[in-house]
Amino acid sequence: MASPTDIRKGKVIDYQGVPHTVLEVQHRTQGRQAGFVQVVMRNTKTGASTSVKFLSSDSVNFLTTTVRSLEYSYVDESGHHFLDLETFEDVVLPESMVSAAKKFMVTGVEYDIQYIDDKPVEISLPPSVSMKVVESPEGVRGDTASSVQKPAKTESGLVVQVPLFIKEGDTIKISTADGSYMSRA
Repeated sequence: MASPTDIRKGKVIDYQGVPHTVLEVQHRTQGRQAGFVQVVMRNTKTGASTSVKFLSSDSVNFLTTTVRSLEYSYVDESGHHFLDLETFEDVVLPESMVSAAKKFMVTGVEYDIQYIDDKPVEISLPPSVSMKVVESPEGVRGDTASSVQKPAKTESGLVVQVPLFIKEGDTIKISTADGSYMSRA
């Protein structure tokens, strides 16, 4: 058991018998009262986020995690298939685990999968991904006093607002934080 002051972003703790990933941590003290740690964490099973206050007298149980880099292969009715490039093992993740990240997933790209006790619990996206534009209308030039944008559909089905010069077949870089266009890749 550890002290709440040891909690850091990215760590996995056992909270009420369920693994939770720490998203944000704030150490606070209020006047004459004892200090506490305010933690925002995500349930690895349901994906729900909660905010919890740990007193300095509480104890926290950290879980041992490992991260494996797996290449995304394909999706079918059994789930999303990833290939471990070291062991050539096929790892299948359920739709519920991948649902938030699937619009940024491209076949042939490696993603970090977090494991607890040799069981996958969470997928981590890189800060940006490169995707091919599969559908984009022609940009109409004309009254362009400001930066004009148009919608473009990527290979994963994600629709992004892009500048007028982007055409079908171009590869663009997209931020995974907010799903916005960054640049050509």
